[in-house]
Amino acid sequence: MTAATHSSLFPQVPASADAVLEGLDPEQREVATALHGPVCVLAGAGTGKTRAITHRIAYGVRAGILPPASVLAVTFTNRAAGEMRGRLRQLGAGGVQARTFHSAALRQLQYFWPKAIGGELPRLLERKIQLVAEAAARCRIRLDRNELRDVTSEIEWAKVTQTVPADYAAAAAKALRDIPRDPSEISQIYGLYEQLKRDRAVIDFEDVLLLTVGILQDRHDIADQIRRQYQHFVVDEYQDVSPLQQRLLDLWLGDRESLCVVGDASQTIYSFTGATPDHLLNFRTRHPTATVVKLVRDYRSTPQVVHLANGLLSQARGRAAEHRLELISQRDPGPEPGYTEYADEPAEAEGTAHRIRDLIAAGVPAGEIAVLYRINAQSEVYEQALADAGVPYQLRGAERFFERQEVREAGIALRGAARAGGNDALLDDAEDLPSQVRAVLSTKGWTSEPPAGSGAVRDRWESLAALVRLAEDFARAKEDATLADLVAELDERAAAQHAPTVQGVTLASLHAAKGLEWDAVFLVGLTEGMMPITHAKTDEQVEEERRLLYVGVTRARLHLSLSWALSRAPGGRASRRPTRFLNGLRPGSAAPGSRGAGGAGGVERGSRRKRRGPVLCRVCGKTLTDAGEMKLMRCEDCPSDMDEGLYERLREWRSDQAKQLGQPAYCVFTDKTLMAIAEAVPDDEGELSMIAGVGARKLDRFGADVLAICAGQDVETESEES
Repeated sequence: MTAATHSSLFPQVPASADAVLEGLDPEQREVATALHGPVCVLAGAGTGKTRAITHRIAYGVRAGILPPASVLAVTFTNRAAGEMRGRLRQLGAGGVQARTFHSAALRQLQYFWPKAIGGELPRLLERKIQLVAEAAARCRIRLDRNELRDVTSEIEWAKVTQTVPADYAAAAAKALRDIPRDPSEISQIYGLYEQLKRDRAVIDFEDVLLLTVGILQDRHDIADQIRRQYQHFVVDEYQDVSPLQQRLLDLWLGDRESLCVVGDASQTIYSFTGATPDHLLNFRTRHPTATVVKLVRDYRSTPQVVHLANGLLSQARGRAAEHRLELISQRDPGPEPGYTEYADEPAEAEGTAHRIRDLIAAGVPAGEIAVLYRINAQSEVYEQALADAGVPYQLRGAERFFERQEVREAGIALRGAARAGGNDALLDDAEDLPSQVRAVLSTKGWTSEPPAGSGAVRDRWESLAALVRLAEDFARAKEDATLADLVAELDERAAAQHAPTVQGVTLASLHAAKGLEWDAVFLVGLTEGMMPITHAKTDEQVEEERRLLYVGVTRARLHLSLSWALSRAPGGRASRRPTRFLNGLRPGSAAPGSRGAGGAGGVERGSRRKRRGPVLCRVCGKTLTDAGEMKLMRCEDCPSDMDEGLYERLREWRSDQAKQLGQPAYCVFTDKTLMAIAEAVPDDEGELSMIAGVGARKLDRFGADVLAICAGQDVETESEES
């Protein structure tokens, strides 16, 4: 093992306190040496905030100023707390406590409960949703599964904002909450839920903080004991602190000011859970003597990415925007962000998949690429496109589309209706396939208008609406299609979208991407109505959507691509507009408030379907809308001149290739692509490359074999040769 390898795997503990400061930039060093009084660190994305605060703690410990056992570092996730503990150990400060708010509070509650209350601490309720369901049932209020999740979220919000059941309706109205049920019903369920917990001697996650706050307020002796133990506090991600967490922090501190907070108001994207940047923005007011340090040297992203991020915030409004940080990239220049306009969503997904495939071919690892979207329901078309392109992927923070509970339930309902046929009363007034699907899915929560607000009910509706749109597209492509045909199509799609469980491109919502980073990021679906989302009504809600896009942009280290589609489906009316947040930033667009948008400038037009117009069946001349039929260049029902023998030989060859590669067969070529090859019987690479699904990479990898098979020659596989 070389010395370099050894040092990277097992970094040596710095020899002295001064050695802890080595390698820090001037601002990080200022943070690390500011050990007295209140300190506020305003840290932009990618500026090394964790490095700065861990070196601050370690320097204080190694210099003998901060006793390790007297320091409590608080963050928001167990992963972040674990990372902080690991870094502190590497710096020689292993005795410091690094915990989440809940972990620290639970530890104190367990220790002091016998003394403060007597007896054992009530059992912690792992999942409150079942008790909320029972409370709703006792109130004679029927909630479906998604409403139940949303009502549970409302109860959590009420508790972290210290709102009692009687005050919930007024507080929700004041906060402009988009709520799933009548506020009086939620208040009633909330009240009974609290009663059931008391009756059964259980507490929930939020109670851990509430009860700790209550004990520290009522028992000054216990509060003093904790304050003697912990005399120095560090709080990471301070922009995400809730009112309840701030109250607990105040009680831990008492009248002392040995507090260091770190945050960025421009990354506040969880206000719907009760998080607020107000505590960060008001820090100087509450602590007039505070040392304020700004970290603006961005070590993550190229100057081109940083320029766009700064441009997004330059247009922001509101209080958080007044405290925005102007980042300065410390990296070498890279490629400019790409802006691509597509004709429709399938074209956007297909174009994105091909660009990703090109990046992988150029040496970017699949695990260093991400596709980020606003809502999880957008993932399905990208799952399909990546599978068609033979690109492995993994979903973060969401199930695959066809594995979602509501999609599985919808499939069962559609299958039952298809079996019942004319005997299903639901279908009596449904004249065509889309009407039948809408009728069936209306029993599962689909409505002609989307529900107000966000949350689980909206997510469920988006998934069902995607199925309705799929049925509409399917019916346009096959006029005589039945419900049974659609069910078979759904089954085929579900099977085809099963991606291999290997390291792959990350598909994630923008919220799930917080705290992560990749070499290449594709921000997709950037149209008005999706970014900002339709239910963002107030100025502050719209500004939070802007911050969400800012978080997405700052996830990219080197490559950044932004795209949108002018219509939902192929052949649809091009009525969509790119997000207002890019006005004045994307080439050819006008800045907000100016007149006229100018020309297209440097915005690339996705050409896969945009320029060639409608795709016509080469047999009957009808316009094709189904992606599979567009690959075949004919209607599914039109006569095929496919060479069946050739098709079977191609399938056998594909099976052998898939086994060698350790991938599903569709990653080599999909069935539709093989059918198209067997119909066209190409003579050379030029003809083969004209077939949809045969891109440059697959042509280079498989072209010789395919052309040999088409010419009637035998092709030996590697396994046969060995």
